[in-house]
Amino acid sequence: MARKNKRNDATPVLVIGLGRFGVSVASSLVRLNREVMAVDDNPELVDRWSDELTHVAQADSTDEQALHQLGVADFEHAVVAIGADMEASVLTVLALAEAGVQDIWAKAITHRHGQILERVGAHHVVFPETTMGERVAHLVAGSMLDYIEFDDGFAIARTAAPDLTWDKTLEESTPRTDYGVTVVGVKRAGEDFVHARPDTKIQPRDQLIVSGPTTKVETFCALGGSHGVS
Repeated sequence: MARKNKRNDATPVLVIGLGRFGVSVASSLVRLNREVMAVDDNPELVDRWSDELTHVAQADSTDEQALHQLGVADFEHAVVAIGADMEASVLTVLALAEAGVQDIWAKAITHRHGQILERVGAHHVVFPETTMGERVAHLVAGSMLDYIEFDDGFAIARTAAPDLTWDKTLEESTPRTDYGVTVVGVKRAGEDFVHARPDTKIQPRDQLIVSGPTTKVETFCALGGSHGVS
């Protein structure tokens, strides 16, 4: 086990699996000044990341005794980032749930995998490949500058202002009434971000932050085409 001198008062997080997703989560947590215990059964990965993360341990996460020795019951938050080994992923989530971990996040490869993870104790299931694929598709299509979709069919996007909003206030262009989306804010080149109000006037090449049901956000953003995309 390797350890760095990064400590804080926030609750430490257990991250199991040091593939690309697990390392991304663990590294981001460290940058946020959170203490991390990272676990993987591959000694090469453990050695590779031992100087970058707070704590790194080699262990078989499907072995309940090994998890007990690591003190996983003391963690409130855990992320199971195991990739292709679906059985190991499920058994690890089950072991963490039985150990009493209160907040378990788990990576899923398929929707069926995600359903199983939820049934054995995962509180949150993420589909990183699917989510990123959808985001890249929207960015490549050119209708959005950034995009986040939530599990309940709600999305937030950054897009070029459609022609129909140019030189009008939001009250005049009525995006909420006509398209079912809310313009949350406006970013104009060289100026600070401003929260949108009914009397906010939109100019050509403004960027809008919009929210609403995913399909309605997609429809509205498509109206902007590639205007203002750089």
